[in-house]
Amino acid sequence: MTGTAFDVEPLDASFGAIVTGLELARMDEAVFGKLYNTWLEYALLIFPGQHLSNDEQITFARRFGDLEFDLAPISNVRADGTVRAEHQDDDVINILKGNMGWHCDSTYMPVQAKGAVFTAHVVTSVGGETGWADMRAAYDALDEPTRDRIADLSAYHSLYYSQAKLGHEPKKHSDYSGYGFHDQDPPLRPLVKVHPETGRRSLLIGRHAYGIPGLTEEESTQLLAGLVDFACQAPRIYHHAWSPGDAVVWDNRCLLHQACPWDMSQPRVMYHARIAGDQATEFAAHA
Repeated sequence: MTGTAFDVEPLDASFGAIVTGLELARMDEAVFGKLYNTWLEYALLIFPGQHLSNDEQITFARRFGDLEFDLAPISNVRADGTVRAEHQDDDVINILKGNMGWHCDSTYMPVQAKGAVFTAHVVTSVGGETGWADMRAAYDALDEPTRDRIADLSAYHSLYYSQAKLGHEPKKHSDYSGYGFHDQDPPLRPLVKVHPETGRRSLLIGRHAYGIPGLTEEESTQLLAGLVDFACQAPRIYHHAWSPGDAVVWDNRCLLHQACPWDMSQPRVMYHARIAGDQATEFAAHA
């Protein structure tokens, strides 16, 4: 599709598009309005070769709404430039490995994130892709008995839970900021989410979800794992091989995402700006 301001090339998937023909750091409000509507339609927009500075990334992310946090490095490189060894006792490495499971951001917080802007600065020669999965198309593809079964079910979400499955218990004093590890009760979120802007239904699942009330632990685990396995299949998935300077923005209200493994002796430096969810639509109580 060719528009007046930029070009949109849909991915070979049920969602997502590559956007070219504009500079993210230099857009007027009319162009951004068109881009925002394009984002709501495709849920994932990929912008090759933007080479945004950290400040430009933050400014672009803020156009989508208030930020949950301005910018966080997603990296195996320390501030002094050395590469972290792959070590079981390193909280940063353990979080990076945890992120390789399909998940939504901040479902374990009281307010789920709206979305994120992600940029690539240093990439690996092999591996290190980021994948996304379309939970709208996944819900649409469910059979009626499964839709009926999950219609009124909810699950708790916890970063402690998802990291514990990997054998990771965060240390009190760590290079990791501790974001997501809190002493509040875990939020309880419906398995079926209605998008607040498009009205489309989607699955709200992923590695942080567990403990469906009314089901046994085994039943809950089997149901949630089965939904992820079903949802995260072609044509509902896309994995992006990064080049330095690439930027993406995704809608966290209807997509899962994951990092892919790489040789952690190789440096990988990405930056993540997280767009805050609307309290009115993304808040979840504990029960």
